[in-house]
Amino acid sequence: MSFDREALRAAIATHGRVARVVVAEVQGSAPREVGAAMLVWQTDNGPAQSGTIGGGTLEYEAARHAFTAPRLQRLPLGPAMGQCCGGAVTLLTEVFEDADAIPEDIFARGPGPMPFAVKKALTEARAQGVVTPKLYGAWMVEPVTRATRPIWVWGAGHVGRAIVTTLAPLPELAITWVDTAAARFPDHIPDGVTRLVAARPDTLVPYAPPEAEHLILTYSHALDLELCHRVLSHGFAFAGLIGSRTKWARFRNRLRDLGHTNAQIDRICCPIGQPDLGKHPQAIAVGVAAQVISQREITESYGERTG
Repeated sequence: MSFDREALRAAIATHGRVARVVVAEVQGSAPREVGAAMLVWQTDNGPAQSGTIGGGTLEYEAARHAFTAPRLQRLPLGPAMGQCCGGAVTLLTEVFEDADAIPEDIFARGPGPMPFAVKKALTEARAQGVVTPKLYGAWMVEPVTRATRPIWVWGAGHVGRAIVTTLAPLPELAITWVDTAAARFPDHIPDGVTRLVAARPDTLVPYAPPEAEHLILTYSHALDLELCHRVLSHGFAFAGLIGSRTKWARFRNRLRDLGHTNAQIDRICCPIGQPDLGKHPQAIAVGVAAQVISQREITESYGERTG
């Protein structure tokens, strides 16, 4: 879990003052882990929110009192909230009017001078490149979200739209969405998604970083094939193709004719996602999203080898 600065910035731009409630510490059983957070803002009908700290009474009360709660509060979930988890959580509640002062790597804040334990944690985190959210007394340390995984989605049809809508909220993903005409895209593009229009989408493949993950699902089999050919020639961390086993068998033969080896072709995953979930665009999107999320460790290993 990490501090999503861009989501906070977008919420402030839309709603004004925004409270952020984060699970700062957990003892025993709790509905969410340390670092789970939600944003809360006021509306004419009461508080509204994005994100979750676990639901139930804990979340309801935290949202209701987000602008009046003490900065830190420890809440036993059974006695105080009537929840059956049995543990206790410490919530950190902060109100923001801008996000300009939040660093790009690690956000450490608290009252008074920075404690030695926090200074030591920051030094170790920056040296190792790894930081986990943790409360040090009254000081909270969190990694700041950066979109570090480039995902290129080729195709803005029903499946492409469902996949982008499903993946866009994941803060680590930098999504580039490509199709042949502006009219093929929906009117609203999710925040953080870059739309590219090109009559020949395959000519954009060289602009994708070699660590990009590609999801190929255009309206045209010929274009899908050309994209597979270009991606294989360019390099990638992951490539998935929508289609049947029959389509993939045909593509394999064509890709061999274009000079690619079986070992290279095997790096393309087809069919993508989880076919047993069904062919509804949203069902495909759920399967693809699960595959993308599970791909994280493989992609990180690729980055370590090439970094």
